[in-house]
Amino acid sequence: MAFKDLFKFKKGKTTFVFIGGKGGVGKTTVSAATALWFSRQGKKTLIISTDPAHSLSDSYERNIGYNPTPIAENLEALEIDPDMAMKEYQAKMKEQQALNPAMGMDMGMMQDQMDMASMSPGIDEAAAFDKFLQYMTTDEYDIIIFDTAPTGHTLRLLSFPEMMDSWVGKMIKVRRQVGSMAKAFKNIMPFMGDEEEEDRALEDMEQTKKQIREARGIMADPERTTFKAVIIPEEMSIYESERAMEALKKNNMLTDGVIVNQIQPEEADCDFCKARREIQEKRLQMIKEKFGNQVIAEIPLMDREVKGIDDLKKIGEILYGNENKAPIALEG
Repeated sequence: MAFKDLFKFKKGKTTFVFIGGKGGVGKTTVSAATALWFSRQGKKTLIISTDPAHSLSDSYERNIGYNPTPIAENLEALEIDPDMAMKEYQAKMKEQQALNPAMGMDMGMMQDQMDMASMSPGIDEAAAFDKFLQYMTTDEYDIIIFDTAPTGHTLRLLSFPEMMDSWVGKMIKVRRQVGSMAKAFKNIMPFMGDEEEEDRALEDMEQTKKQIREARGIMADPERTTFKAVIIPEEMSIYESERAMEALKKNNMLTDGVIVNQIQPEEADCDFCKARREIQEKRLQMIKEKFGNQVIAEIPLMDREVKGIDDLKKIGEILYGNENKAPIALEG
């Protein structure tokens, strides 16, 4: 099977692809090249960087913002800004308070929660998941590619739906309890708020829970969502990717492809290069043994840094073939 055949498209539905791996293996280059290649195949494409140390702007040599930024025909990109995400979260909290004046009694507690959230190492994953929810149900794009943070961040992101589902469920339970109390003491505690606003807040939370569960379903659907691992022919990268795939499997996420980057060319003309190639050949054999169930693609070590549209086109052609071939057909 050709590597490009791993990408499945359904008419009217967005395909989601997460590209991840150990830090420094070339995830952003692969993600950027993949997004560019599919956009040139006529697919409306969005690439989202979930890595706090953004390098997507460097890859495309464009200034990429927090909202979709046009890169080329059929291609847009955005980089999630944790600070901006935190501001949006705080705005939502204040809006909820406005809908429920009873929450004003706990303003000090709420502020503490917001301060803690701004320092939380999970805000990047929360922001990334929020973007996933935002684009998941619109089917505005044919394909959305997530250029993810190093493995640990990515695994937390992909376990986020389950965690959020539980958290929102608890919030709904508390909201219902508070609502019951408010109705019971409405006559003596008029500041408890308007029942219609209370009901609307509860409906919003129920809708959020529904979206989260829908997200969980889509992320576990191999016809809609897949994970592609980028590795280099070194033991640490191989073992980390193996552990990541096992963790992803527990989260019902399919890893169907492995991209081996930075392979020393066989025609090495220096002693150091030859020795490095010999070591890499052993690692390449290890990769085939460990990841034989996945489709494996290879990218040679380049003689310079890969940056800009022209360089990314070349990487895309190495991975997926000549762009002049017939575009990938939609299923269904």
